[in-house]
Formats: sequence, C-alpha cells, structure tokens
Amino acid sequence: MSTDNAQNEATKVELSQAAIGAWSGGRFMHFGAPLEDERFTALLRPDETISTVITADVYGTGGADIAVGEATKGLPRDSFQLVGAIGHDFEKGERQGAKGFPRFTNPALRGPEQYSDYLRAATEASLERCGTSHFDALLLHNPDRIGYSSEVVWQAMDDLRSEGLASSIGVAPGPANGFTLDLIACLEMFGEMIDWAMLIINPLEQWPAHLALPACEKHDVQVIARVADYGGLFHGDIKLGHQFLERDHRTFRPDGWVETGLEKIERMRPIAERHGLSTLQLACAWNLSHPAVSCVVPTLLEEGTPGTRPIEEQRADLAALPENAGSILTADEISQINSIGDNTGCMALKGALAWLCQLPSCRDCSSWRALNSVRCRPDTSAGRA
Repeated sequence: MSTDNAQNEATKVELSQAAIGAWSGGRFMHFGAPLEDERFTALLRPDETISTVITADVYGTGGADIAVGEATKGLPRDSFQLVGAIGHDFEKGERQGAKGFPRFTNPALRGPEQYSDYLRAATEASLERCGTSHFDALLLHNPDRIGYSSEVVWQAMDDLRSEGLASSIGVAPGPANGFTLDLIACLEMFGEMIDWAMLIINPLEQWPAHLALPACEKHDVQVIARVADYGGLFHGDIKLGHQFLERDHRTFRPDGWVETGLEKIERMRPIAERHGLSTLQLACAWNLSHPAVSCVVPTLLEEGTPGTRPIEEQRADLAALPENAGSILTADEISQINSIGDNTGCMALKGALAWLCQLPSCRDCSSWRALNSVRCRPDTSAGRA
C-alpha cells in the first residue's frame, strides 16, 4: 500500500451497496410527488437490506436532516450508516434563485481564517438535527473552486474526522458534471485525505464522471454513484408521452431525453433479463462493476400519475439488488452497455485548468493524461458558468 493511501485504509468505512438519499420522495427536491410524513419516514428508515441513508444540510434548509433523524430514531447507531453533506451556507448566505445558497467559501461571506469554524458549526448543527453524534461519512457538498483547491478547507475536514465528528470524509460534486476536472485535480492534491466521492453516473450518463474513476482508484477513494436511475427512466414507470408534474425538475432536461433514453434502455433490457434483473438493478450492477464504485443511490420517486407504481415498490426493487451485483455482468455485457449509453461530449468540461497547471505533478498526472482530448492550458474564463 502506498503512503498516500495509508490513512484512507486506516479510516475506511463500509456503506451498504445500496443507499437511500433524502432527496428522494419529492419533499426537498422536485422529483415526482411529495410523500406525506409517515410514508417519507418509512422510505428513509434504514433496515438490513438498505442500511445507509444520505442527507445534506441544505436540503430543506435543515429539513432533510430532521427527517433523517426521525427515520433513524430508536435504531441502534451501529445498525445503520449515515452520510452527511455540508458546504452551502443557508444561515448567513442569501438564496440566489435557481443557483441556491452560496458556498461557505464565497469571499463575500468569509475568508480562509473562518473556514474551519464554519465547517465545525455546520457539522455539529447537522448532527444535532439528525439526532446523532457522528457521521459515518461527511462530504463537502458541491464545492466551488476554492473548496476543491483549498488546503485550509481539507485540513478542516480532516480535523473533523480526527475529532470523531465523522468517521470518514469526502467530496460530492454538484450536478454540473462538467466540473469533473476540478474533482480530478482535487484528488491529485488531497487524495491522501479523502475517503469518498459521490458522483452522478449511470449507463446513460457515463461521461464525464467516468473520467474521474481512475483518479479515485489511484487514491483509494470509494465512489457513491448517485442518480443511477437516470431521471427515473430505469425505474420503468415513465413511458412515451409521460406528463411530469408541474415544477418537476426533470422538465428542464433537453427535449427528447425521455424518448432517446427509453430507446436505449430497451436495447439494454435483454442483458437485464438474462440475469433476472430489473432495469434499475441493471443500472446499479453496471455502476458497481466499476472497481471504484462501492455504493449506489438512485433517486426514488413517485410519479403521481395514473399507471405508475407507488414509491414503496421502487424501494423494494432496490432492496432486492443481488449482493454480488458488482460481479454479475460480463466484460462483453459491460462493453455493450457502454456502447449503447455512450454520451461522450454531451457538455463542456469546465474548471481546473488554470490552477491544475500550477501543480508540480501536472505533467506526470496519469489521471489527467487519461482525459486525452483536454490539454493543460490556462483557463482565461472569468468564472464558471
């Protein structure tokens, strides 16, 4: 084992191969119909089949934490794994429309000398809302470039782990997957500190997150694969002509995404049937076939339209994921899925270029060279889109 990875091995935390995210159920993010309290609590409640639950303090400005605390109330603490995420300052910062709350590293809010105090206060507040003393994993949620590149930030995160507020730490890039380059550079700089990365990746959204997987393997960073369901399509409830509920976030996706996605899933279906898997289980198995990926967390959602299943059936489908899911698919089948779902070039890769080029290891970085088409050159843009 390399020296760089020694700390990761010493602090390695195991999550269940499938997890439930507090963004499911339509309560804090507009995916499907919002569940009533009793059903939402049952959805999030960990059990022997899905023992990991993931929250983020900014969801519902603390509401998701409280819901997770209610769902885990009375359970032995060693019977479940709790993943938290912090980084958006909804106490001092003002919501900026669709962009949400600013990151805590925003210079208008504080300077580096206050990063540690913020992270500690945010972690303690989140733990209190969740009704527990520690996170099994604590993620830096949707960081900006300062968050990715600041030694002060990552030393503060490491301190939280050392003091027992979190058993492991990691990073959760936001939905703008174009910032994959920032993640790779972050791992090159701080990979010896980082245990986890939560990435949006699934058979129909392979690129660009898969570019970060070699860097995760190199630094022994385990991956939580988020949105394995691809906007709900792998659940099987969405058909051609589906009408999404008003304000559903998926209405902002490009025109034709449902039609194109369903056609590709149909081409993958024979592989699922060959192994007795549902299409959701196939997506999860594909994610888990990557050595770096150890946990999948699809969004569970109730469409709320005639002919669609209740969310409890989606949860049961996820819970029935075979224990050996990561080794079910053959190399040929994985290659077929890769080919069918290839979305290379679907968005511009942003960030990282200017400050990564300052790293001594830039020219020797195997993860960076794996990007092939991206050259190390200064980024002269004014900021991130």
